[in-house]
Amino acid sequence: MKSLSKIFFSVILALFSLVPGSCTKAENKKEEQTKITSPEEYPGKKAFATFAGGCFWCIEAPFENVDGVIAVISGYAGGKEKNPTYEQVSSGKTSHREAVQITFDPDIISYSELLDIFWQQFDPTDEGGSFYDRGFQYSSAIFYHDNSQRDVAKASIQKLEEAKIFQKPIVTPLIKFSNFYPAEDYHQDYYKKNPSEYYAYRKGSGRDAFIAKHWPVKLEEKYKKPSDAELKKRLTKLQYDVTMHEATERAFQNEYNGNKEEGIYVCIVSGAPLFSSKDKYESYSGWPSFTKPIDARLLEKPTDVSFGMTRVEVRSKLGNSHLGHVFNDGPQPTNLRYCMNSAAMRFIPKKDMEKEGYGAWMWILN
Repeated sequence: MKSLSKIFFSVILALFSLVPGSCTKAENKKEEQTKITSPEEYPGKKAFATFAGGCFWCIEAPFENVDGVIAVISGYAGGKEKNPTYEQVSSGKTSHREAVQITFDPDIISYSELLDIFWQQFDPTDEGGSFYDRGFQYSSAIFYHDNSQRDVAKASIQKLEEAKIFQKPIVTPLIKFSNFYPAEDYHQDYYKKNPSEYYAYRKGSGRDAFIAKHWPVKLEEKYKKPSDAELKKRLTKLQYDVTMHEATERAFQNEYNGNKEEGIYVCIVSGAPLFSSKDKYESYSGWPSFTKPIDARLLEKPTDVSFGMTRVEVRSKLGNSHLGHVFNDGPQPTNLRYCMNSAAMRFIPKKDMEKEGYGAWMWILN
């Protein structure tokens, strides 16, 4: 039975849903994103994540252009030598690994979401290097910055092991962060500066083939936004207004707020996977709430300044559609509340995921 305080909170939120507020109708007023040229200029919260997964070019690129990520720097981490050079580290003459350091805003993206992206970039069962780059300097590691990151990483490894994503045990160690030295300028944004060499390296090393074998790839080719005319035919008026015009549905009077069935929630516009029932929780807000998405790379999070408030909108990147908002009042481990409109999503029960083409995500429900 709900406590009196939770009942009171629910009533207040039900009334609040009738006026502008959490997960409420926006007037399509989005604040222009300020160009941040360095992490030091960023006005919001900042936290750090440091990962090693072989060649740092290939770990840096996937985190670029992910909303909530402020900066991604290639460098060297974990060794005792000061100010190492690429020649020293790549030759194996130091105790450093090639690594990347990510500066992120924990009010927009969580460490858990960054880990979900990280695991999909390399072979965590290889302790002798990474693909055809051999040696300790190319081995993987998670350098945790505090005990919370350590615990989240441990839980992440356990989940992957239980899901049997990989044929062999995960050997990526968890190491307390000690130092990070940025690599030389020509290594930063290598994928932009030398795209031909970068993509040839990814393919030639076997990295891309490994990722394609273990994870869903090229989702942008599979999940596309239909024409506006088709959407108007296929969607209800509420679904169209929510997704295309940032309207909202009423709190406590929507399809998925109380849904407790196992499955995943997909974009009603594109079909792209968005959220898992494993990450759904009762927020007493009146809308379906989640601690994190299935893959943060499938979302956009622009600043929303409608109604005189500053909030973080959540949009489906492949559907170019409004989903809801994300707030920093959620539970651990992410402390985020993805407050979504039911009308922006379609629920796929676990029993139907294989036949509907979502079998690749069955493991997240284990």
